[in-house]
Amino acid sequence: MLLRKETNALAFAQGLPQLPLEHTAPSPEQLHGIELNAYAHELAQVTIWIGYIQWMRDNGYGFPSEPILKPLDAIQHMDAILAHDAEGRPVEPEWSPADVIIGNPPFLGGKKVLSTLGQAYADSLFELYKNRVDSRSDLVTYWFEHARTQISVGRARRVGLLATQNIRSGLNRGVLENIIKSGRIFMAWSDREWILDGAAVRVSMIGFDNGEETDIQLDGKKVSTIFSNLTSAVDITQAKQLLENAGICLRTDEKGGPFEIPETLASTMLSAPLNVNNRPNSDVVIPWISGIDIVQRPRNQWIIDFGIDMSLQEAAQYTLPFEYVKSQVKPTRESNRIPRLREQWWIHRGPGLSMREARGLLSRYIVTLRVARHPVFVFIDQKYLPDVRLIFFARDDDYFLGVLQSKAHVAWFLEAGTRHGVGNDPTYIPTTCFETFPFPWAPGTEPAEDADARVGAIAQAARDLVAKRDAWLNPPGASEAELKKRTLTALYNQRPTWLAQAHEKLDRAVFAAYGWPPDISDEEILERLLALNLERAQVHL
Repeated sequence: MLLRKETNALAFAQGLPQLPLEHTAPSPEQLHGIELNAYAHELAQVTIWIGYIQWMRDNGYGFPSEPILKPLDAIQHMDAILAHDAEGRPVEPEWSPADVIIGNPPFLGGKKVLSTLGQAYADSLFELYKNRVDSRSDLVTYWFEHARTQISVGRARRVGLLATQNIRSGLNRGVLENIIKSGRIFMAWSDREWILDGAAVRVSMIGFDNGEETDIQLDGKKVSTIFSNLTSAVDITQAKQLLENAGICLRTDEKGGPFEIPETLASTMLSAPLNVNNRPNSDVVIPWISGIDIVQRPRNQWIIDFGIDMSLQEAAQYTLPFEYVKSQVKPTRESNRIPRLREQWWIHRGPGLSMREARGLLSRYIVTLRVARHPVFVFIDQKYLPDVRLIFFARDDDYFLGVLQSKAHVAWFLEAGTRHGVGNDPTYIPTTCFETFPFPWAPGTEPAEDADARVGAIAQAARDLVAKRDAWLNPPGASEAELKKRTLTALYNQRPTWLAQAHEKLDRAVFAAYGWPPDISDEEILERLLALNLERAQVHL
């Protein structure tokens, strides 16, 4: 690339004064690099020389002098983000000074750093970057932070790095916020498809400097600024968590093993005689629901659930359920490195205490999928235990579901959440999508339906939408083959006119509650919600 640019420059300079005698063409020695893997370190040197030789041949310069493949000492064989001093203390490795740093750091999720790299390495890494990179962040974030420091101390001018698109959300986004504080993101592709080991993933490409570059481009378009969430319209990363939203969006049940059972086995357990404790198995065999049951057809699955703290002695008295868990779950837990999960193998990994308490007070509750192509909110009967793939809202009223399903909340969710998987599906993050979202009234302070026409309009529009969806999903007299085709995913893929009209009616009702015009744009929605969030947050200070 350097040679091609020089060739273009020389062609452009025809007729201009000659270059000074000391001018030298770009050479492989100008390229510095870092590689930890020994084989890849050697391969990088050979690849650079091959590219150089091919260019010389193709452009009529012949071949370089022997030896053809000279050592490239500028390609260092070392760890790029962690080193140790003479006393064994972790220090940041020294990168060679460079005009431009580019790279494709390894993709490794934050949850896998410890298990993949080992306790000792992870501890040193966390200690070295403490207060700059959250220890739960993806591994790629350490390259961003170290590259940022290279710019700040004058050892680099520009950086361009690749990351999964998760870099722009959650804990990972902290390193981009650091970059903006000390410089500027001048170029970004927020969401691109990338092929890794044959699988398509979603990536972000990010270029940053100390703030010198004024030509700023996002996704190939000129913009005035790029925020840390890799958007340029409204910086909702400024939004604060609102105390008024606490205690509503709660963590659901994480089973941590094959506790779920099909309906046939559940029927056998439920029809068994009373146990030695004179209690039925229905105490611990209950209906269970997961994401696929929401967007596809219900599978009528059940789960064995011994609650949050039932003792081994108590659990064992439920003979059939306990013996099933003993044979199916215990073997998978015995090697778990977490003592509680290893020792209390009959208890779910994360029972969700707050969710269970809230669920017990409701006749129904609201859920949405943590990851889904279409943001859909639905009511679920209280009897179902929701799986961790669902987001639980401790409300049972139509008004609340209406606001959640409206364009106001969905637009905020799509901007404040993240993206996941090959399909780049929206991912709902409770801390950023719900706990920052300002409702028309602070939750719990909204007027009753019959006391305020605005609340009544939202509730009625929500009821109409839910009724129409349910009628389409389960039409009277439909065959099994027809019912299999009727799923929420299929419905929202088609988005028939009646569905669009039902959503428009709901949106207008919610906009009216905020005091907004019915034709408000998505950007204006975000601007007004951010202003309302900051206003509410200030009140709580």
